[in-house]
Amino acid sequence: MAFRFHKHYSLEEARALLPQVRDWLKQIVQFREQLSQSEQKLGQLLAAGNDLGGELVNNWIRTLSRIKTTLQEFQERQIQIKDLDRGLIDFPAVIGGKEVFLCWEQDEEDIEYWHDLDTGYAGRERL
Repeated sequence: MAFRFHKHYSLEEARALLPQVRDWLKQIVQFREQLSQSEQKLGQLLAAGNDLGGELVNNWIRTLSRIKTTLQEFQERQIQIKDLDRGLIDFPAVIGGKEVFLCWEQDEEDIEYWHDLDTGYAGRERL
């Protein structure tokens, strides 16, 4: 049986990563807010016909880079971000010989659900 993912997490491994995942999600939220503020300022300057550059553009580019770097933390570990606004995260796992996702949402204390790779959040079942 061929698996889609190279990395599979045991429940213990996924749980051990939750503090780091929470921190990464918090960083992304902060960076997205910074990006939004910069884009608002840039839009106002553009609308007024001003040339862009300098510190404002540099900060915008730095923030984009920080978001990309943080998203790479997930990608390198094959951890799936299914909904960034909700903090919906899937960890590839194998349960009973079948490849599935351990499913976690940022408001949840612990990982308590799983679902098939193709069913998504609607197919969540308790572990």
